[in-house]
Amino acid sequence: MQEHDIQCWSLYLLRREDGGLYTGITTDVERRFEAHRSGKGARCLRGKALAGIAFAIELGSRSLATRVEYRVKKLAKRDKEALIDQACSKSEILSFLGLED
Repeated sequence: MQEHDIQCWSLYLLRREDGGLYTGITTDVERRFEAHRSGKGARCLRGKALAGIAFAIELGSRSLATRVEYRVKKLAKRDKEALIDQACSKSEILSFLGLED
């Protein structure tokens, strides 16, 4: 496998018009956002207006992205907002979540 064939996975948080947040992972944040907006994304977002991408960060492997997503989904909304406000780096987010790269 060549280096350009390896997919880089990202964590993203979408802000709904009602202020809620949705957390997910993907290899293409813009494409995934458009899928959610068109109703072809997560079922829980269907019929919900999206304000935009609140936060996105490249994490690398799918394994790491999945672990980060799992932990972020368990966070209280105020903690998710703190991640967004602080524009955490990869190392900061991993440290905050108690994960290693």
